[in-house]
Amino acid sequence: MDSTILLSLIFLRKISLAQNRTILIQTRCGAYKNENLNIKETFLILLILTIAGCKNYKKNGNLLVQKEFGKWRKDNDSLSVELNIKKFNNWNELIERAERISCNDSVPKITLKTENTLKTIYFQNPCWENFGCILIKEKNVIEIHNNKISKNFGELYSLDSLKSILKRDYENNGKNPSLSDNPEKLLIQISYDKKEFKNFEQTLKKLTETYEEIAKKTNINIWLIEKLEIPKPPPIPVNEENFE
Repeated sequence: MDSTILLSLIFLRKISLAQNRTILIQTRCGAYKNENLNIKETFLILLILTIAGCKNYKKNGNLLVQKEFGKWRKDNDSLSVELNIKKFNNWNELIERAERISCNDSVPKITLKTENTLKTIYFQNPCWENFGCILIKEKNVIEIHNNKISKNFGELYSLDSLKSILKRDYENNGKNPSLSDNPEKLLIQISYDKKEFKNFEQTLKKLTETYEEIAKKTNINIWLIEKLEIPKPPPIPVNEENFE
């Protein structure tokens, strides 16, 4: 309860007790009649202030709901390190800092505040110094580059298509061999051109909201990566002998 309301209630209680005592004295001596009237007026004023305080508390006392996304380990709270987006001039600086955090056995995170929610988003970036290569099946990855979505090196889609693309992968469970094997293996990779990361916060907000809407969970797996241009595999050469 708001401290102002609590103090008002305490004062009201004390005045009520004092008023009762005054009434007892008044039955013996009418000289206290005016004093009793002042206590009643004070009681009424404090009552009005208390009611007004309650209304203001309901109006302004909306508490933020705290949510944690991508929290895969129980020790994330004690080992997590905040990435302050405003301190980075470009995307490269941000992902380099994220990798240093990961290499120190900690977890990079970003905290976002919306109107009613305080979101903490953990990133499960690996420490690349410890791995020469990590084998990830492309079908288990949804990539968001410069706020555009792609799948299996296919065409780019706007973030307006995020829900349908994410839902298709999340609910696939191995049915379509070109989509994710299961929700636990689904990985979201976010990248930007080296010198910028425009609308990064808005993309994170939309991604976490959409994931929670589909999965009814917050255990999303997000990596912040450097975009590497991987050429598409060449077409299979046609064996002319087959046509003879």
